[in-house]
This record gives sequence, C-alpha cells and structure tokens, in this order.
Amino acid sequence: MEFWLQIISAYLLGSFSFAIFLSKRYGRVDPREQGSGNPGATNMLRVAGRQLAILTLIGDIAKGLVPVLVAKYLQQNPQQQAWIGLAAVLGHLYPLYHQFKGGKGISTGAGMLLGLYPPAFLIAIAAWLLAFALTRTSSAAAMAALPLSLPMLAWQEPTALVPVSILSILLIWRHRQNVKDLWYGRERHF
Repeated sequence: MEFWLQIISAYLLGSFSFAIFLSKRYGRVDPREQGSGNPGATNMLRVAGRQLAILTLIGDIAKGLVPVLVAKYLQQNPQQQAWIGLAAVLGHLYPLYHQFKGGKGISTGAGMLLGLYPPAFLIAIAAWLLAFALTRTSSAAAMAALPLSLPMLAWQEPTALVPVSILSILLIWRHRQNVKDLWYGRERHF
C-alpha cells in the first residue's frame, strides 16, 4: 500500500509545472503560448529569461529527485525507487493539473537518475554539456544524455533497468518532433 501511495504522490508532484507557476508568479507570458510551447527550462530561457529558466530547471530536477529520495528513506528497493521516479516523470509529461499537456521530461528524468545513482546522473550531465557545446541544440543534447547514462545505471542497478528503459522510450517519444526537425535541419539553435 505504501508503494502505491508513493507512486500516486510522485505523479501528483510531477504534475506541478514550475514553468507555469513561475510565469504566473512573476507576471510573464505562459510558456505554452510562446517559443516552442513547451513548459520546460529551455523554453523558459527563450520566453522568460535566465533566472526563471534556472528556477524551472531546479524545480523540475527536484520533482524527479525528491520522490526517489523519499522512497530510499522508506527503504524501498531500487526497482521500486525507479518506478516511483518514473511516476514523477509521467506527471511532468502528462500533468493532471494541465489537461495532461506537459513538458518533455528531461530535467525531471535527470532528477530521477540523480536519486537512483548519482554517477549515472553525472555522465548524463557531461554528455548533455558536450553535445550542447558541439550542436548548440538543447534537444540534441537531451537525446545524447540519457542513452550514455543507461549502461552505467544498468550495471550498478540492474533491477531499475525496466523503468529507466521505459523512461528512455517516453523521452524519445516526447522529442519525436525535435528528432524530425534535427533530421531536416530545422531545429532551433542557441
């Protein structure tokens, strides 16, 4: 019963949009109405500036991290922790509070990785930074980050591989238009 309460709580926490909240709080335009239309840190950088983008990034990472840390504290096993983290990411992708139209999940997924196995998170961050430096494209960096961290996670926490693999599939699915735009050279660069 405790596990399912944690799943529900993680989903509800993940459904909270820091981008939308911060935009309203500071009198900025709703990020779903400008830029890419995505309520995430990258679009917040475009439409609301660096400070709100950083706060959005921190909040979105925390949404994936906190439920996993709570699960660890409550002595859930690594597989249960991963499922709980995935529930938070699902909340971010398909938020109850915003008609199931959410962000793309990279930051929340990164928070989940940080909670599950910090070295995998560090590899993901390093891969993101390198890919971004080479391409100046956030979506290309995001697509590089997670696949490079999965082998490390699978080696260290093999029981978490199924939920993290589902996470990877969901993140690629949410970035499918970005992948098409990258392929045809239409993706936005910084």
